[in-house]
Amino acid sequence: MTSTPAATTPIHYKDAGVDIVAGDALIERIKPMAKRTMREGVLAGIGGFGAMFEVSKKYKEPVLVSGTDGVGTKLKLAFEWNMHDTVGIDLVAMSVNDVLVQGAEPLFFLDYFACGKLDIDTAAAVVGGIAKGCEESGCALIGGETAEMPGMYAAGEYDLAGFCVGAVEKSKILSGKDVTEGDVVLGLASSGVHSNGFSLVRKCVERAGSEMPATLDDKPYREALMEPTKLYVKPVLAALQAPNFTIKALAHITGGGLLENIPRVLPDDLAAELTTNAWPKSEVFQWLQATSAINDTEMARTFNWGIGMIVVVDAASAAACKTFLEAQGEKVFNIGRIAKRAADAVTLH
Repeated sequence: MTSTPAATTPIHYKDAGVDIVAGDALIERIKPMAKRTMREGVLAGIGGFGAMFEVSKKYKEPVLVSGTDGVGTKLKLAFEWNMHDTVGIDLVAMSVNDVLVQGAEPLFFLDYFACGKLDIDTAAAVVGGIAKGCEESGCALIGGETAEMPGMYAAGEYDLAGFCVGAVEKSKILSGKDVTEGDVVLGLASSGVHSNGFSLVRKCVERAGSEMPATLDDKPYREALMEPTKLYVKPVLAALQAPNFTIKALAHITGGGLLENIPRVLPDDLAAELTTNAWPKSEVFQWLQATSAINDTEMARTFNWGIGMIVVVDAASAAACKTFLEAQGEKVFNIGRIAKRAADAVTLH
């Protein structure tokens, strides 16, 4: 029979590395942030065991659309450069932009923040970014989880995940099935690298070393590379309701870049022919290409390359759609057309 040694000194949960008081303090700090994101439909939010949301009766046949994502290795630069206030925006954008692609209005968002030891200031900065992203996309931050797990993460490091639910009228789901030969491909400008390709970005920073340029796109290079992912929700939702044109498909340019994401919304027999000089390449992307020494094809497969969202519309409506989106504050470029597929689903010219 195994004997249990008698305990002499108490070991509290805090001694094991988990500070419940700090966790409670964080919740109190983020409650006002979450409150700013509230919208019609929220029945119960942060603080309960489960958040509740009522789908608006404006939908006759609502279909729920969900998306989940993280921020990837962009977090490594956030740790190294002590820049935590924008990665929360990235987290929201990666999910709400995905949900938007199917024509859905993002309704609510939940986040997961995991760390080895909770730093309230850092966590509050991250959640502040999440709340800002939710505000900008009209999405309620109604719940989440903060996990303090000693020994799982190095000091000063954390991980993020986000989950978004949106709704779309069943008859208005965007599937890409209506895309036809001759349609126009419009590109909405990105705000920078967004949140994909950062394993290569970090290699480029490492390669540049002391020769790293002080600025990129008229910003300190760290700010330029950490520029948060652009939120396309409000302007694109407005465009989907416009009466004088019909958007046939949307594609969020995330991991896999232009080459891998556009085919996801095209019929199998069609391809997108892109004209690469039809949109400007910012200094950030010029520097990344020069430093990594990769060709245009790899740039278009690795990064958004300056285009964060694709809009496919018929040729007769392209000018009206472009004008409308520009009036919403977007930079819009006519970057290609839809053609019969011969081999590749996306070709660069």
